Amino acid sequence: MAKLQKIYNFTVIFEPLEEGGYDVIVPAIPEICTFGETIEEAKRMAKDAIKCYLESAIKRGEPIHSKDVPKGTLRRILRQAGLTVEEFMKLL
Repeated sequence: MAKLQKIYNFTVIFEPLEEGGYDVIVPAIPEICTFGETIEEAKRMAKDAIKCYLESAIKRGEPIHSKDVPKGTLRRILRQAGLTVEEFMKLL
């Protein structure tokens, strides 16, 4: 019988840099620090970094919290979008 695999979902933020390229932010995994010259490369790097993190955490028996978002993430995203919290709330 085949072993069932668990599916994890993570939010990934690709932050464009003034000098070019993209920083990769995974709010649920603050240990991840990676970068890509293009958005495609940044996506590949994010996928690889998350895979490595999961393999390591599973091997060590650590819990995996794929939906945890650190405090301040929404404000950071809104700031990048040029919105205040009040402006965002009016859109809801």
